[in-house]
Amino acid sequence: MKLVLAIIKPHKLDEVREALGGIDVQGLTVTEARGYGRQKGHTEIYRGAEYETNLVPKLRLEIVVTADYADRVVETIHQAAQTGSIGDGKIFVIDVDRAVRIRTGEQNNDAL
Repeated sequence: MKLVLAIIKPHKLDEVREALGGIDVQGLTVTEARGYGRQKGHTEIYRGAEYETNLVPKLRLEIVVTADYADRVVETIHQAAQTGSIGDGKIFVIDVDRAVRIRTGEQNNDAL
């Protein structure tokens, strides 16, 4: 099993969810996150005053899939989340040793 962890721009969430639904991804977890990469923050205007923020709002998506399905999920997220501008995000793939469905006790691939 693999954990696909993606950091994306918040306005791309609906497109990513729709694309993942199109390839039968059963579920995902979304967490609001803040951070920065190469863009090192940005300048915003609030009530006429300009200020610089060091942490940019992002969304963190977590999806656990079977190992043979991870590449398809990564490619789908990449295509749906890409805008071509700085700050599009990153995708990480991490090994998962074990999964347990709490309700039924099913384990590993059966728990997905």
